[in-house]
Amino acid sequence: MWTMEVVNQWAIPFLILGILLAAARRGVPMYESFVTGAKEGFNVAVTIIPYLVAMLFVIGLLVSSGFFEDVKNILAYGLTAVGFGSLAESLELLPLAFTRPLSGTGARSVLIEIFEEHGPDGFLGKTASIMQGSTETTFYILTVYYGSVGIKKIRHTLPACLIADVAAMIAALALGIALYSS
Repeated sequence: MWTMEVVNQWAIPFLILGILLAAARRGVPMYESFVTGAKEGFNVAVTIIPYLVAMLFVIGLLVSSGFFEDVKNILAYGLTAVGFGSLAESLELLPLAFTRPLSGTGARSVLIEIFEEHGPDGFLGKTASIMQGSTETTFYILTVYYGSVGIKKIRHTLPACLIADVAAMIAALALGIALYSS
């Protein structure tokens, strides 16, 4: 345990020292290279800001309009009508399922709300944890990475990512029901 803490503490400084020594050995102008990289990083950050603002606007719009609550209520009514009312509890995970592809921070706040309302050790808390860990922030990733390199036609990437997200959420729910449902 103590060894791992020491390794964790010194791994990054030794890595940076190794990079500096390798650069010095090859005669790379380190400061100029660092400044050039920092400028490029700043330009990438400025480039992706409009995409992030658009994404955050949509998230705020969906939350403040009550979209998640309306969808949850409609689905609960439908599940009860067809005799699966016992699964209506799992609809509490719907805001997490809708938020996770949009924003990691937003999904984390939804996860914390689920923990506060239902506890982290219950069916919903554990299933939400599985869901959080098995899915990705698809729209954020596409926005940032494609926006930073100027790709506007994403072709089949978004449908493929969303299918993977839906599959992961269904698998997380199935695992949660199989392992933690009472």
